[in-house]
Amino acid sequence: MATHTPDGPPQDTVRSLLAELWRDRLQPSRPGSGRETPTGRLIHGALFLTATLSAFVTLGIVLVLIFETVEFFREVPFIDFFGSTEWSALFAEKEFGVWALVWGTGMIALIGLAVAIPLGLMAAIFLSEYSPPRLRAIVKPILEILAGVPTVVFGYFALVSVSPVIRDIFGEDVGIYNALSAGIVVGLMIVPIIASLSEDAMRAVPRSLREGAYALGSTRMEVSLRVVLPAAFSGVVASIILAASRAVGETMAVTIAGGGNPQFGVNPLEAVQTMTAMIVQLSLGDTPTTSIEFKVLFAVAMTLFVLTLAMNIVAQWVSQRFREEYE
Repeated sequence: MATHTPDGPPQDTVRSLLAELWRDRLQPSRPGSGRETPTGRLIHGALFLTATLSAFVTLGIVLVLIFETVEFFREVPFIDFFGSTEWSALFAEKEFGVWALVWGTGMIALIGLAVAIPLGLMAAIFLSEYSPPRLRAIVKPILEILAGVPTVVFGYFALVSVSPVIRDIFGEDVGIYNALSAGIVVGLMIVPIIASLSEDAMRAVPRSLREGAYALGSTRMEVSLRVVLPAAFSGVVASIILAASRAVGETMAVTIAGGGNPQFGVNPLEAVQTMTAMIVQLSLGDTPTTSIEFKVLFAVAMTLFVLTLAMNIVAQWVSQRFREEYE
């Protein structure tokens, strides 16, 4: 017979509760029990460490850029860097007007976008609205493989294929290194970004919108251009901005094909130099690490970082601001 304490539960009940708690402590947690196993805690810790490491690497890069940029501006006035269009960092009479490099970067990026936007959107519309599923399963991976081609290959493709055609069209006075050929190959490089992201945005448009337009007598082209494309506007614009950011940050192709002449000109048939190409030139190893020529590398890199970061932020804002939500 169970004995009772004056003010508590039976003793055998207390013993059974303690035994059950001890068994639960010793047994491994089951799926859905809400407790992590040792393996789960290990995986959780590894994931946290990886995410933290990535954040610290990014923070370290930014801090190095800031520190070296501050060191540069202690020797070169801020107004001389952002208030001039003359760049001659490797000459005796040094000029550090970064706008010559920004101008060359922008010119090549704009030429690239002029090539990539129509090609990318046409490819996206075809894959989303016209292509049979089997053909799409073949074409889209091939298109995305283009993004994995080494950029140095595009650079030499511009030299041996694109520049000769440009010289045949505009005359032999055009140099083999020019902004137009560099911009064309950069455009080919960013076509997969626009095509793939835009196609994903178009395929996210509900089928009911297409069927409603077809019921009103619209053709497939009208549905594509007047229904699907406007409905996918935020995704398309975001893909274009991300592609522009990729074009601005391109290095090897523009270094090889664009030439090394930093200038503030409007002729795309002349050689130009981008910010990334100048960074490559200053990093070749013959520039002393304590010299002003080496320090300006970080100032240019910081300018490029801020520019591309701003473009990525704008792309995110456009994607969120103009996103269409459907039930």
